Amino acid sequence: MPSHSTPPDSNLEILRQLAFDQSIRWSSLNDDIWRSLDNELWELTHNPCLVLNVISEQKLNVLLADSHFHARVTSVVKTHRSILAQPTWFEREQADTDLHQVAYFSMEYMLSEALPIYSGGLGNVAGDQLKAASDLGVPVVAVGMLWQHGYFRQEIGIQGDQQALYPVNDTRQLPVEPLLRPDGSLLRLAVQLTGLTVWVRGWQATVGHNKLLLLDCNDPANPSPMRLITAELYGGDAEMRLRQEMVLGIGGWRLLEAAGYTPDVCHLNDGHAAFAVLERARSYMQANKVGFDIAMTATRAGNVFTTHTPVEAGFDRFPPELISKYLGRYVETELGQPLSAILALGRQNAGDAQEPFNMAFLAARCAGAVNAVSRLHGATSRHIFQNLFPRWPSDAVPIGHVTNGVHLPTWVSLEAEAHWQVLHGGDLPWRGTSESQVSELLGQVDDGYLWRFREQARTLLFEFVRTNLARSEAIHGASLEAIESAGALFDPRVLTLGFARRFATYKRPNLLLQDPDRLLRILNHPTRPVQLLIAGKAHPADIVGQQMIRDWHAFIRRPEVNGRVAFLEDYDMRVARHLVQGVDVWVNTPRRPWEASGTSGMKVLANGGLNLSQLDGWWAEACAEEVGWGIGDGAEHADDYDSVDATQLYTLLEDQVLPAFYERDAEGIPKQWIKRMRCSMGTLVAQFSADRAVREYTQRYYLSAASAYRARMANESKLAAQLTRMREELNARWGNIRFLQLQMQRQAGRYSVTLYLDLAGLTPDHLRVQLYAEGPSGGDAEVQDMVIDSAVLPDGVLIYRADMPDNRPAEAYTARVITNVSSGLIVPLESNLIAWQK
Repeated sequence: MPSHSTPPDSNLEILRQLAFDQSIRWSSLNDDIWRSLDNELWELTHNPCLVLNVISEQKLNVLLADSHFHARVTSVVKTHRSILAQPTWFEREQADTDLHQVAYFSMEYMLSEALPIYSGGLGNVAGDQLKAASDLGVPVVAVGMLWQHGYFRQEIGIQGDQQALYPVNDTRQLPVEPLLRPDGSLLRLAVQLTGLTVWVRGWQATVGHNKLLLLDCNDPANPSPMRLITAELYGGDAEMRLRQEMVLGIGGWRLLEAAGYTPDVCHLNDGHAAFAVLERARSYMQANKVGFDIAMTATRAGNVFTTHTPVEAGFDRFPPELISKYLGRYVETELGQPLSAILALGRQNAGDAQEPFNMAFLAARCAGAVNAVSRLHGATSRHIFQNLFPRWPSDAVPIGHVTNGVHLPTWVSLEAEAHWQVLHGGDLPWRGTSESQVSELLGQVDDGYLWRFREQARTLLFEFVRTNLARSEAIHGASLEAIESAGALFDPRVLTLGFARRFATYKRPNLLLQDPDRLLRILNHPTRPVQLLIAGKAHPADIVGQQMIRDWHAFIRRPEVNGRVAFLEDYDMRVARHLVQGVDVWVNTPRRPWEASGTSGMKVLANGGLNLSQLDGWWAEACAEEVGWGIGDGAEHADDYDSVDATQLYTLLEDQVLPAFYERDAEGIPKQWIKRMRCSMGTLVAQFSADRAVREYTQRYYLSAASAYRARMANESKLAAQLTRMREELNARWGNIRFLQLQMQRQAGRYSVTLYLDLAGLTPDHLRVQLYAEGPSGGDAEVQDMVIDSAVLPDGVLIYRADMPDNRPAEAYTARVITNVSSGLIVPLESNLIAWQK
């Protein structure tokens, strides 16, 4: 690859910049350049760095001397630079704020096929949000791991057995560059484990306006076990996972600072990187000469934690002896804390010495804001984290939600993008456009236009499917005849369903197989046939998930299936992209409420696909009769309810989906289908885009987190010190608060309420005294603030009063005391104290 000494405006350097900037990959601006260099390699890998690396210098010089090619490169560079130079949403609307830098931590990122350091959903969210942040101009620097093997690659044997393969990610073929110090030397950091130094190398990937910093332990100075810390994503045992999360969190924050970044906000994308909050506090201690408690008070306000786990069992937990082994010296020497104090941050019961250390609990206790990734997941998460807020009502558990979204330019097909640009006259129409404007745009085209658009997408999908199946047959040593006939029975005129997920029990990938005979009848209907494309991996340790793959493999091999179903092995970004762009209906069947959000179904929207999915995650918010179909009744059920959901799924296909697709007018147009397409595209695409999600994160979380952090660190951490002392005093005196008497007198349709209260010497301004009543029939609770009376009784007894309607019985109300938000503390994340009248 051209060296960094290449003149900055030379043709070679320009090509190198195009190859390394991930942002140009989602515009398709430069695809023809790489095709010109090596079309076959480009089609197989979509990796411009690899194409540029293998091309001979002689051929490259010949191409660069060609006036047409040179003009094309120049035009692409000019257009790309123009795009990056345009004023962004953040510059226009949020520039005059305290937000200068967000550090975004994630264990995985799905940015392009050229950088395989992802597994699935979590990486998809991280990659799409990083891309959207660049498009919007939100100043994000991301931190992740440069996995030597990434997640495993899948091969399906002749009996349906999944084989896990681990090809090497060669940094010379990836769009990453080593991080250098100002003197030009490689940036290497030391992370101290007990009795051992682990060397971590830094790399960076360019994502438009932003950077992704990557950590790599494959340094020759490390012992072999430590070099393997960044070998496999989600591989190894608990000890290896702890090493990985220490490197990501502690090493990641150090890498940020060594690279010159000083973030206001630290955003943890799931709990894997939670150790970053400790390292951020340690760094603050060192820079500001304060103790750990003040440093945590200052930095907590700038930490945002996004939880993705729908069940508590999904959180990373480590035995306390492992934490002691790897973090004991760090905690006691560098944080200046007893290990028990840090262990308490990761436990539900601080005093239980046997309780494992929970990374999600650490992240939540050290964050100024916590959010889930869909509305339903927010409710589920409030239940999961309830025990961290003892005696608080579940609806007051401080977890909001930002529903995930997808990065449209990544997942919209080139053909769909071309259609929309013709209609819109520029960028994708959902960018900064209201739903009504999108619907108006859709109203400008007739049904025939939309139907031809879908038929073209299905045709292109099956070109890929046939190539993919033929390649799989060839890999498995099939005959030439079998290779040539692979996928030949698929018909691009037939209704096509797509199902691609991780093969895990809760995702129920075999729900369609509950009644194989009924499924066969649906697939082989004489006038309304159906085709099904399946893809997905089971974790190498998930025996049940692997058996589900075998079950599908056995079903596909039945003669009656007659080529109606295909399993596309090695599910990755490339396979996903083709599926979501071409299928008519996306099927998703998780067991509610185990799908935190899901994003795959969002990707079909802008491509004209419809959803037929469980009312879980994002689809519980999006589903309506006019946009798609929902499975389930919107409630949670036991495992034995699977047969009910399967029956409903079959019935929906037979009675609604197939008729809508196959009932045509005189011109061969399925009017009811097109009507759903219009509604789905017009109302859902903008709502479930990564642009919307990142704007929401910025406006609801980043801006306030940055302001709170800067306020706490100002004037030599004066506010942070005050809040620390206040919290200590509250904790020390809270148990002595006494409710003496509550009087409620009914007068003329109102209650006159008087409360006699002993606050144990606590400052009244730091507290809120309230009347609380549970909501009727599960509705919102009623909370009435009480006002302190000027009179003070002997022995420090205070009088609080309230006046309120008498529309509920007096006994429905209970007095309580909580910390006052106006004190500056984050309630109840930072101060979860609550006292109730007995």
